[in-house]
Amino acid sequence: MVSAGGYGAVLFDRDGTLIEDVPYLGDPAAVRPMPHAVATVTRARGYGLKVGVVTNQSGVGRGLVDAAQLAAVRRRVEQFFGPFDTWQTCPHTDADECQCRKPRPGLVFAAAAELGVALDRCVVVGDIGADIIAAQTAGAAAVLVPTDQTRAAEVAAAPVVAADLAQALDWIRSGHLTEAAPITVADGAPLPAPAPQESEHVLAVRPDSAGDVLVTGPAIRAIAARAARVTLWCGSRGRAAAELLPGIDELFEAAVPWLDPRPTPVNAPDVEALTGRLRDVDAQRAVIFTSFHQSALPTALVLRLAGIDHVSAISTDYPGSLLTVRHQVDEDLPEPTRALSLAQAAGYPAPPCDDGRLRVRGPLPDVSARVGRGSYVVLHPGSNVPARACPPQRCAEFVADLRAAGWRVLVTGGRAETALTAYVAGQEGEDLGGRLTFAELAAVLAGADCLVVGNTGPAHLAAAVGTPVVSLFAPTVPFARWGPHGVPVVRLGDAMAPCRDTRATICPVPGHPCLSTVTATDVVAAVEKLTCES
Repeated sequence: MVSAGGYGAVLFDRDGTLIEDVPYLGDPAAVRPMPHAVATVTRARGYGLKVGVVTNQSGVGRGLVDAAQLAAVRRRVEQFFGPFDTWQTCPHTDADECQCRKPRPGLVFAAAAELGVALDRCVVVGDIGADIIAAQTAGAAAVLVPTDQTRAAEVAAAPVVAADLAQALDWIRSGHLTEAAPITVADGAPLPAPAPQESEHVLAVRPDSAGDVLVTGPAIRAIAARAARVTLWCGSRGRAAAELLPGIDELFEAAVPWLDPRPTPVNAPDVEALTGRLRDVDAQRAVIFTSFHQSALPTALVLRLAGIDHVSAISTDYPGSLLTVRHQVDEDLPEPTRALSLAQAAGYPAPPCDDGRLRVRGPLPDVSARVGRGSYVVLHPGSNVPARACPPQRCAEFVADLRAAGWRVLVTGGRAETALTAYVAGQEGEDLGGRLTFAELAAVLAGADCLVVGNTGPAHLAAAVGTPVVSLFAPTVPFARWGPHGVPVVRLGDAMAPCRDTRATICPVPGHPCLSTVTATDVVAAVEKLTCES
């Protein structure tokens, strides 16, 4: 039997990937396989791969397709393709807020569990961005096979794009794309720009917090794979994270008043000094990474004044001559995918061997003297944004109940959070507040069975070291964009709370209902679910 490049299973989307996309398909007679689909599935089985289907079927939830019709279509599909090893179907609509409807990862989790294949040995093949996001959120690999309905932004954001299913399987087997027909999209938008010169020095710009820097890591690795040198412009809040990112040759630290949450005044002497320092960096190209609510244009202006002729950024605003590459994306993309799509548009596609996950460079510090022996769970109660922090009393209850359930609990926090961590740890937890560097925190998280944390930097650090996360996620920003990327996650909290999508930094609702309603029983169950799955 032929080896399949280290992967154990291929999970195919149904409509638009295996068969032609017929809206709310309930008639078996309308099932028509896509080009190369039957041969590709047959080849995959021959290579020893398990094959499955992961499919959204909202027609069931809308009352347009019943269970009998759905089953009849499935039988007809298997008449063409043979029996699949797993079928995972979401019958819900967007309004149901379920965890199985793509782009959420539930179908991928369920398929991997039924097949007995680790998530990092699964590949999802689909035709739209939701398929790719579901895979990446679950920690699986992903290949996009565009159709006429696929949007240009989805093509640009995908880690691997194949012209057809046959080429997708070639990549799964070897990590390389064979020659195939050109890829086109319905709106006629151009595909990413040609690769820049490999001799160039590139300035990557992300002067934000530690979590922002970490989620930009896959994009920075993509730049580093083609550039001669990469300098990262970071701020003081993100420097410790920047020091851990692979692919960076040098750091350039400078505050950015138009991006900092506690900005200093903007004045001419400071901007002139910054422009001079950037000129000394001597970069030929710059890529400005921002979050969906930030504008790249003030930074682009400073870069232009510093003599950098090629500047790429995501921008919905008219940039005039400030940007060489003005990239636009679907704003519901996860932040790592969003950043990676910009890198690709700028001419730096992710290498085929890169899975697009968050990473830190090793070796990490030895923290055995701090954590002792035996398994443990980490709880991180603090956040730089108060609206995203779980109430301390609740966190103390989580520690007590986790300890009662047999878990050692290490409580972590920064130097300014020692009173908080001491209170939360109490008599049942082990207080590490203020005692760890950022690199040591990474090492502690790498050794943990699970992390319980809000939407803050350590959630992304856990993802970068491969640790599952119980996410106490306040819905002030979208979970689809800012949830922990590429590791198993259980989200807790009221996703429909009144603070939803407000971007509030201080909770605007009395009682902080989005997180105060999470119980210790909920947290213990989530920890046990993730640790059993891993």
